[in-house]
Amino acid sequence: MANQSNLSVWCKDFPEDRMLERFGALLSTVPFSPSRPGFTYFEARAVDATETPLLEQDLRGMPLDTPGILGIAQDYLNSDTSFAVGGYWDLWTYDGDTAKWSLEPQPLEIFCHGELYDNETWREDGHFRVNFGFEHFFTGHAGLLGIRRTRRAPAEGPEEARLLEAMAWPENLRKYQEKTSENIRKLLDWARRIETSAIPVHQIRLWSEGEENFEARMEEILAAR
Repeated sequence: MANQSNLSVWCKDFPEDRMLERFGALLSTVPFSPSRPGFTYFEARAVDATETPLLEQDLRGMPLDTPGILGIAQDYLNSDTSFAVGGYWDLWTYDGDTAKWSLEPQPLEIFCHGELYDNETWREDGHFRVNFGFEHFFTGHAGLLGIRRTRRAPAEGPEEARLLEAMAWPENLRKYQEKTSENIRKLLDWARRIETSAIPVHQIRLWSEGEENFEARMEEILAAR
């Protein structure tokens, strides 16, 4: 499974009676894809991740805005409850078969953890966690991007092999750097909006499953020329 990229947010305090207010403030920052606006999934789960959801709704047929999501969540509000929503935002994507770039809707997820949920998982995961999608949208493949390019060998599968072959051409590599940088700037802009929103943020952390320091890796790619 491909590595995922995330942002964890810890609040200065997170009482039950303010959970939805702060959840709504976070949801209002989402930069939806214009072609797929609104939240397309909702889940409420109590106690811990092993429990069957209290409610799980596929909203693709009628996506909801932030007030709509909060209206559903109100019925399940509790400090031992976690909420999850899904939607789409646009990211630059490379198609190895056509060797073309396109701005396409990509899935995102947002989680809200009550402080008694799953043995206080918020301490590790944050009161909120945003899953931005695949890590490679922001770091590239095979160590090709950044100031210190460290290509891995051999390629990890035929898709990466085709990418390495295509990026042997300087113009293709330049465009790869350009489009990945645009994705990075979009992610960092969203993170800044969260940090300066109405949420009483205590700490935020950008992280991914494959990078020791995800934020530093993105800054390195942005700094490369």
